[in-house]
Amino acid sequence: MRLPTRNILTTIVVGIAAVALAASAAAQETVEGTPSFKIGATIFSDYTYNDEPTTTDANGDTVHPNAFNVSRAYINVTGNLSRMISFRITPDINRETSSTSSNNGSLVFRLKYAFAQFDLSKALGSGGSWAKLGLQTAPWIDYDEGIYRYRFQGPTFVDAEGYLASSDFGLSGHYSFPSNYGDVHVGVYNGDGYNHTELNDQKSIQIRASLRPAPGVEGVKGLRINGYYDTDHYVDSNKRERYIVGATYESAYLNAGGYYLDAKDQKTAASAETHAKGYTVWANPRTPFGLEALVRYDDLKPDDTVSGRKKRVIGGVAYWFPTFKGVQTAVMLDYTNVRYEASLTNPDEKRWAVHTLINF
Repeated sequence: MRLPTRNILTTIVVGIAAVALAASAAAQETVEGTPSFKIGATIFSDYTYNDEPTTTDANGDTVHPNAFNVSRAYINVTGNLSRMISFRITPDINRETSSTSSNNGSLVFRLKYAFAQFDLSKALGSGGSWAKLGLQTAPWIDYDEGIYRYRFQGPTFVDAEGYLASSDFGLSGHYSFPSNYGDVHVGVYNGDGYNHTELNDQKSIQIRASLRPAPGVEGVKGLRINGYYDTDHYVDSNKRERYIVGATYESAYLNAGGYYLDAKDQKTAASAETHAKGYTVWANPRTPFGLEALVRYDDLKPDDTVSGRKKRVIGGVAYWFPTFKGVQTAVMLDYTNVRYEASLTNPDEKRWAVHTLINF
């Protein structure tokens, strides 16, 4: 379904109006105190040994590529300008690969998040309700990573396969259901992600809804049913569409989850539509003393007109160090095996790695 531009504009106007009404209500109150801000950081580092595929060095010898690396280095600047208004600015690193750049091969900073957040809890009568404007977290990946705690080992399924961006430029709103029954996050975005400029006049409409069936029942209160939908277009009539349905479970001794992905893409009027389908399942057994395990299986059929599938298996053991409140530090030894069926022609991948996490 293609949403006309006027409907998108209406959605934006309604969102801005909701923020304005909340701001008007907040303006009736006496504002006391001073602005505040804090600085934090997130660092992912690793040593990775590639068993397959091998490569050839400058001497013509066959070698197994291996390297120390930093895959993420966030500097998080967050703060409050009033009871209602807060902000976040986060630069991220990226490996410069342009052969014409003097920074070729260097890790350079780029902007990952820069948004204003307006607290709508009082206006909507529900804690945890807000609106965001700017370069911000998109509805699915940030939510998914909050439950799947091993982003420092590698991207989640849809992120790894490039079907969704973790942040984008747009306007979004979030509402939490009473009594912890779940939440909904909906937004209008450029649709091309934080690392691309807007390429057309189309906008992405994204919505994620999560339901806790029994938030007050011990043993099952950690269960959530999740659904996500993204509709966009590469150009006027060529769609980019994603559906996700799944479930997650969280407890003191086990986090687990899985979801099914359905993605449709038609990049130009002359090209055929590509229909991809896949799923992921994972489990994270936990102990009271910081020792944990991760097992994950991904299965993707990139094109339903081609028989080939891509299958990923991840397994690892991690230790989460005792830290001060609000700080996370972990180290993980893991193995990844990616297999491509013959029709996909890609070489299989096998790698061992040690990953570390620092977050505060």
